[in-house]
Amino acid sequence: MFLAHRFQLDPNNVQETYLSRAAGTARFAYNWALAEWGRRYAACKADPSLPLPNEGALRRQLNAIKRDCFPWMLEVSKNAPQMAIMQLGRAFQNFFEGRARYPTFRRKGRDDRFTLTNDQFRIEGHRIRIPKLGWVRMRESLRFAGRIVSASISRIAERWYASITVETANPILPYSDSQGAVGVDFGVTTLATLSTGETVTGPKALRTLLDRLRRLSRGLSRKVKGSRNRAKAKVALAKLHARIANLRRDSLHKLSSIITRRFDTIGIEDLNVKGMLGNRRLSRAIADMGFSELRRQLAYKAAQRGRQVVVVDRWYPSSKTCSCCGYLLKELDLGARHWTCQGCGTQHDRDVNAAVNLRNMAVSSTVSACGGEGAGPVHQAQGETGPGKAGIQQQASVA
Repeated sequence: MFLAHRFQLDPNNVQETYLSRAAGTARFAYNWALAEWGRRYAACKADPSLPLPNEGALRRQLNAIKRDCFPWMLEVSKNAPQMAIMQLGRAFQNFFEGRARYPTFRRKGRDDRFTLTNDQFRIEGHRIRIPKLGWVRMRESLRFAGRIVSASISRIAERWYASITVETANPILPYSDSQGAVGVDFGVTTLATLSTGETVTGPKALRTLLDRLRRLSRGLSRKVKGSRNRAKAKVALAKLHARIANLRRDSLHKLSSIITRRFDTIGIEDLNVKGMLGNRRLSRAIADMGFSELRRQLAYKAAQRGRQVVVVDRWYPSSKTCSCCGYLLKELDLGARHWTCQGCGTQHDRDVNAAVNLRNMAVSSTVSACGGEGAGPVHQAQGETGPGKAGIQQQASVA
């Protein structure tokens, strides 16, 4: 298993200058290789006898010309331009296999990063040794034990971070509690509603700091381009965006850790977040919650603790199905937070009822998966949608 640990660096002024140069060199190499890739591809279309472009040929070409054409590249680690071109090769592979869009050029201030292989740096305690720079202080030491694979150095809001990837044995963390199965219903008013009746509101970091964000954005737009005041306003706005992201990420980590520690089977819904963002009235509130990130954290933390995450199909009517008798309500408006079952007369809270249904689906899926092979920490759920749609099975998506 590969684990990554990101921590903040504490460089001095000279070291910050080197890190900026290395990031600029990696960005230049990536953009040069992307332009050269397009030029070679156009030449191949005109003359089919020419070889197709690939990252290996581009790396060899850059090594042959950089001493004469780009001598400033020699001032930083050789990994900076070479790994950037390798990353471009992976970007094109993802594009050809339909997993990503066509690669775009990197921009200064947004894509300030470079990568080092494990033979080009060393970590000792609270410091990291970077080629042609020396030792740089770190705010904390590496927490994972194992073979160090690579390090990615990046700048976010004028702060430098190092993300260290470590290959370790599959860490199965000990159970701290075992409360059976739970269903987790994601929402906008409350971030998560558990089948136990507990609710988590979430920090709503963007909503809390929205007034300050608007003020800084207006201030930036009024500054003269290229001026020192505009540069200061840009840094202040970037720091606020980083603070919002950190607040959201911290709350999601705490919530996902609590859920995976308490419950061994977790049922969640396969939300179409991209489609939900098309609602112009709720898009900002939905983006502020971070549903996709919460699902990702639940998946990998469940794997570390030996738990299971069951992803229920997005078309399963969890809110409209009575969790007591299975009665399926025909219509349920989004504004209706409570409803009464016409089959058994039970009064339901919309979110709690949905969470209970997700838990039931997770339990039934786990029981059926025990008889098969290859049931992993994130697997499918299959079951009937209720009396209103008898015979129609809902297949859950794998995360």
